[in-house]
Amino acid sequence: MNQLLEQINVEQLVTALNETLFMTFTSLILSVVFGLVIGVLLFSTQSEGLYKNKILNAATDFIINVLRAIPFIIVLILVIPFTKMLVGTMLGAKAAIPSLVIAATPFYARLAVIAFTEVDKGTIEASKAMGASRLEIITKVLIPEALPALVSGICVTGISLVSYTAMAGAIGAGGLGNLAYLYGFARRDNVVLISATILVIIIVFVIQGIGDAIVKKIDKR
Repeated sequence: MNQLLEQINVEQLVTALNETLFMTFTSLILSVVFGLVIGVLLFSTQSEGLYKNKILNAATDFIINVLRAIPFIIVLILVIPFTKMLVGTMLGAKAAIPSLVIAATPFYARLAVIAFTEVDKGTIEASKAMGASRLEIITKVLIPEALPALVSGICVTGISLVSYTAMAGAIGAGGLGNLAYLYGFARRDNVVLISATILVIIIVFVIQGIGDAIVKKIDKR
């Protein structure tokens, strides 16, 4: 056991862990912000929505479905020119952020729409009857009522992003995926491979645990 521990490069592991955490949570924050806005837009412009607009709704829905249909590894390749223009390089943790956000935003937007759909329509109608504006209904009724489901969606998106960062790492974005592939699999170093895998699992459990705790706290209110 001691011999196995001596084979672990702690500094290398910490660096890869920090890169994965940076990619995951930076892209998660951006994806949730953009995804929530798009989700509200998609929900509000449907036939029974607050801002009825069939053309805008159909266009938004189409774009979301197209982006969700493209496998992440292909998104990584397609976004390379944009990434180079934005970051200046296609390598490193920062270079992975654009593709991660593009992949995760439509995913969270769809989860947000599902969360909004579960809100009791009677609550929205009651708010209208009391003279609330459409913006007030969205910010003070729709989003607060859907908050538990929205938080659960953030957890699901965060966990998906952890796996996305692993794929991005395999083509040079750094992080635990890069460590597991380049230093573990390619060099047949099972200690590195297993260590990176364990850290990824821990990150997933932490995200899920935090999300469950927040949802329980919201439900108790």
